[in-house]
Amino acid sequence: MASPSRRFLDLLEQHGYNYFTGVPCSLFEGVTRILDAEPRYGYLSAVREDSALGIAAGAYLGGRQPVVFMQNSGLGVSMNALVSLHQIYDIPALLVISWRGEGGKSGNDAPEHLIMGDVMTPLLQLLRIPFAVFEPPTLAPDIDRLTCTMHETRRPVALVVGKGRLQS
Repeated sequence: MASPSRRFLDLLEQHGYNYFTGVPCSLFEGVTRILDAEPRYGYLSAVREDSALGIAAGAYLGGRQPVVFMQNSGLGVSMNALVSLHQIYDIPALLVISWRGEGGKSGNDAPEHLIMGDVMTPLLQLLRIPFAVFEPPTLAPDIDRLTCTMHETRRPVALVVGKGRLQS
C-alpha cells in the first residue's frame, strides 16, 4: 500500500499539478523524500518561501501548474510576493502550508511557532486566500474544490497540513 505522501502526490498529479517547489519542513518529510528522489517531479528546493513563489510564478508563466510547499512561518515571509506578484498579476499556485504550532498550542512544537500557529487561518482569510485543512476523509474533494477555485480566480489557494499527515 502506498504511503500517505505518495497518495497525496498522486492526487495532486491527477489534478494537473506538474511543478513542485518550496522550502523543506519536517512536517513534509515523506513528501520531500519522494520529491528529492524522483526527477519526474522536477522539484526545486528554495532557500526562502518568497523565492519559491517567484519560481512558481515563472513555472506558471512557462505553462506549468505549480505547488509551493512552505511552513506557516514562511507564509509571513511570503506575504509581499503573494499580494504584489501572484494576486495582482493573476498567477495561481497551490500553497501547501505546514501548520506548526497548530491552534497556538505547543504539542511538542517549538515555542516560536505558537503565535503563527494561532493566527495562520485568520491570516489566510485576511489575504483572501481560499484554503482547506488537510483531513484524509475530505482530501480528494478539498483538492478538487481548491483546484477549481484556483483555475476560476487565477489566484493562489492553500492546503493547510497539520502534524503527522505527510511525514511518512
